[in-house]
Amino acid sequence: MHILFVHRSGSGQFAALIASLVAQGDEVTLITEHPAPELPGLRQLAYTVGDASTQHPALVATDYHLRTGEAVAGLMVSLAASDPPDVVIGHTGWGGLLFARDALPDTALLGYCEYYYRGTGSDLDFGAVTSISQAERQRIRMRNAAQLLALDTLDAAYAPTQWQRQQYPAAYRQRIAVCHDGIDVALCRPDPRGSFILPDGRELVPGAPVVTFAARDLDPYRGYPQFMQAAALVAERHPDAIFIAVGGDGTGYGRPREDGQLWREAMLAETGLAERIVHIPWLAYRDLIRLFQVSAAHVYLTVPFVLSWSLLEAMACGCLVVGSDTPPVKEVIRDGVNGFLAPFDAPALLAQRIEEALRHASLTAPLRRAARETIRTGYERERCINRQLGWIRRLGG
Repeated sequence: MHILFVHRSGSGQFAALIASLVAQGDEVTLITEHPAPELPGLRQLAYTVGDASTQHPALVATDYHLRTGEAVAGLMVSLAASDPPDVVIGHTGWGGLLFARDALPDTALLGYCEYYYRGTGSDLDFGAVTSISQAERQRIRMRNAAQLLALDTLDAAYAPTQWQRQQYPAAYRQRIAVCHDGIDVALCRPDPRGSFILPDGRELVPGAPVVTFAARDLDPYRGYPQFMQAAALVAERHPDAIFIAVGGDGTGYGRPREDGQLWREAMLAETGLAERIVHIPWLAYRDLIRLFQVSAAHVYLTVPFVLSWSLLEAMACGCLVVGSDTPPVKEVIRDGVNGFLAPFDAPALLAQRIEEALRHASLTAPLRRAARETIRTGYERERCINRQLGWIRRLGG
């Protein structure tokens, strides 16, 4: 069977699924704007997107999606003439599937529904102290235009969490299954003999008062300012606590600060934590897992938005996670059962939960075991991949 993947950023969420298909001897092609590192058995076809031509601010994303759809469709037509795919699996959010039905009218289409933007009750207005402008609401609504057109042509679709599925309009929601990308629980596991070496050479081991935070970028969407404020409160009462924040200085999902400062710089100045916290801009995947294995309290905060793999990986490692009381975190963490929850924008309460984890480490063992069990039974990679493979076989049959 020939399976064609479409994703803007290399293999993205499809990496494990692609690897499984290649291992089973299927022919696999990836159409992408940013090719992934070479993988034996995977053919990659790259496309480019020209500069936006629209002057209307609400149409910038739509213009990009349109150009992406045109570029991807062109590659699909060429592929159909020489080696037509049996199934297409693509991310619905960036326009890659916009014209897939026109380019491949007889091919089954499976969509990955990661996020549907909403003007209310979601990330846009979460914690807003001023009203959201009509122009901003219009921009967000238009950002879904290409996705809606693609959804209308799909044979099947799935989302990684229930909450992400719920963001989609009811007319499409009933057609969207829920299946996570999957977590490697064999790699992401507790290791009582594990260790993590800090950049300054210090070695951390399980049992040390290590408080961790990790995000792609240190931005407000993932609660970095609130983490730093809470860490400053914990630092006052726990002089032996070690704070580690992993993440880059990009804008992430949010926007740059109006004063031009990086969030890391601004929060270090505000909290005075420079001598107490270690910032690491990036970690190799296995090193991140080693960090989770020595963490006494891992803080995961997010506005209502896409759920990070890192939360589930930390839980699989047996971390005591202190998460924000926001969807979709509450879908995974039950307060006092498999982790702790705290309000997103209440650093004092967040600090209290971190301190609970540090002071009562021996009493949190059942929560840690429950956290791993949550991932093992609901998000284990092999189970997730097998379910996705089942869809592919049925669609391509």
